[in-house]
Amino acid sequence: MTYNIKYDNKNDTINNWNDRKESLVKLLLHYEPAIIGTQEALHHQVNYIDNALANFSYIGVGRDDGKQKGEYTAIHYNHTKFKLKTSNTFWLSKTPGKVSVGWDAAMERICTYGLFENLKTKEQFYVFNTHFDHMGKKARAKSAKLIYKKIKELNNTGLPLVLMGDLNLKPEEKPIQFLKKKLNDGKAVSQKPFYGPSGTFNGFNRNMNLDNRIDYIFVHDFQVLSYIHIDDRMENNKHISDHLPVLISLKKRD
Repeated sequence: MTYNIKYDNKNDTINNWNDRKESLVKLLLHYEPAIIGTQEALHHQVNYIDNALANFSYIGVGRDDGKQKGEYTAIHYNHTKFKLKTSNTFWLSKTPGKVSVGWDAAMERICTYGLFENLKTKEQFYVFNTHFDHMGKKARAKSAKLIYKKIKELNNTGLPLVLMGDLNLKPEEKPIQFLKKKLNDGKAVSQKPFYGPSGTFNGFNRNMNLDNRIDYIFVHDFQVLSYIHIDDRMENNKHISDHLPVLISLKKRD
């Protein structure tokens, strides 16, 4: 699952984190994803999710200092199903190894990845989770190419992998088309028909047409059994976040 959970903005009065967090955990417990990539979560939000989910651990750092400051692109994983072999975070910039702002981006942007081992089958796979800049057009294009370059460097044996996140790009835009040539768009190769609203951004507006798709899950060497956009409205018809979660069911290729 990929889910931009909206950072805890202390100026939010209507859609504040305290009013949303319990519903978010209920959604996660209901759908039971084994791996969750979140975007925008601050350190205390990451810890809240981690503490609420039994048998889960997480990887990731804050983008502002490489420690705990700023938004994470955390990967939460069920440690009874998967063993973490290695992990790291890099910045979407010309200097990915250190805290930095890339190209025309408005702020620091990062990608967190982990190499995991399935405890039952012993098969290994990579998961990458990222959040592209909302302002910088050049930054988004360069970020897509940088991440794919990192994928090739790290995954030189061709292991199965997942790339997910809030890319702040529509499907027809060039960076998405670039990624679709290198990886499989999970929605396009799902064995079951796609289910849910066509888009993923709702802006906390319950009346908005849900047709703006900017959150994605790409795969390599996985069978995609299903791909859904979850309408996350709570009992009061308000959205849990300003993005919908994207849930994918995967199987190792035969």
